[in-house]
Amino acid sequence: MALPVEKSTLSTSENSSKNYLFPLILVTSLFFLWGLANSLNGTLVKQFQIALDLQRWQANIVETAFYFGYFVMALPAGIVMKKYGYKMGILFGLGMYAIGAFLFYPAASVREYSFFLFALFLIASGIAFLETAGNLYVTVLGDAKSGDFRLNLAQSFNGLSTILGPVIGSLFVFSENEYTKDQLAQLPIEQAEAIRIQAANSVQSPYIIIGIAVGIIAILFALTKLPEVTSSSNEQQGNLSIGQLLKIKHLRLGVLAQFLNIGAQVSIWGNFVDFKLDLARNSNLWIVEKIYQISSSMSDVQIASFHASFAFILFMCGRFVGTYFMGKFESNKVLTIYALGAVASLIICIFGSGIWAVIALMMVYFFQSIMFPTIFALSCKNLGDNSKLASSLLIMSIVGGSIIPPITAYLFKIGPSIALIVPLVCFIYIVFFAAKGYKTSN
Repeated sequence: MALPVEKSTLSTSENSSKNYLFPLILVTSLFFLWGLANSLNGTLVKQFQIALDLQRWQANIVETAFYFGYFVMALPAGIVMKKYGYKMGILFGLGMYAIGAFLFYPAASVREYSFFLFALFLIASGIAFLETAGNLYVTVLGDAKSGDFRLNLAQSFNGLSTILGPVIGSLFVFSENEYTKDQLAQLPIEQAEAIRIQAANSVQSPYIIIGIAVGIIAILFALTKLPEVTSSSNEQQGNLSIGQLLKIKHLRLGVLAQFLNIGAQVSIWGNFVDFKLDLARNSNLWIVEKIYQISSSMSDVQIASFHASFAFILFMCGRFVGTYFMGKFESNKVLTIYALGAVASLIICIFGSGIWAVIALMMVYFFQSIMFPTIFALSCKNLGDNSKLASSLLIMSIVGGSIIPPITAYLFKIGPSIALIVPLVCFIYIVFFAAKGYKTSN
């Protein structure tokens, strides 16, 4: 279903596709940016265990800091967007994103974990502005009935960027010489320290390049005239408070669904390399070996990261397939099928073993692909101007990526199958939301 903009209008001289085609393309580029940042977190979780001598649960604080930025900045993003417009919100977000990326250079130089976490928090804070503006903006640049279609289409380009994250990690961050914490402990102190310094410095160049790219896009936005969206609806004029909004059942249930969706997503994305190594260290998917030209000189971590990249290819494919069916069937029905697919895949992974368990886990990427944009659209249905504040609440719910993954990482100590019960429970709730919880009250 489309976001609640049935009677929205654009503040342009003509309400035609010519006025907002280029802005739509430009806004869609933002989806690429935040997908890249999200998909790189898994690389950081693994790399920091060596570079900063961290336990797995400590390294997962990367996700906590990152997604806490969404929670803190989502409401300010909505306020800025409401007072100054979408363009200012986007520029503010791009600025924070770029600064956070540039801070990776000094953070790596001093090898201070809290410095890295602050940089990640700043990046995520900027992305909170971009997602709050971008997810809603792309739905109203056109026919309201096809709002969820445009959002899923834009999110498909987000899927393209998520493929790059693990590839960047494997080629430019992870070393061909893999060391475990136990192996480093047996090396001379000076040699072990040199390896950790090199591991920390390996993240500098990728994030500097990302910072420069974000800065260039910010300049393009500053030079481009973007149409503002207003509502002519007499039903909802944006006067509801947060408390009043949360009394709306389908929005309240949608916020919880998004919280659990992101928590499940980050639990799997951030720990996929470890899942692959634990479930099938010595077995690889043949298509991954062919596409990424796997060789004997590559470390197990690099190979696992390439499997993560292929999982994101499945994620992107799931977006395009879901977008196609979204144009033919009601979006809640498509979401129900996808959520059931995620549940089935996790059950197979939990009770399976070896490469087949890894394949099942990779299929979760495919089925989760449409969940964020579709939950977003269904949750904001029939809210009129209140959709701006509602979108902030939905972005705040991304804090699930801060709270749920540490639980998953802690249970990983017992075993990967036990850890995967956490995202399984999350997806079961999403089945309920897609089948029943999305319905609006008259």
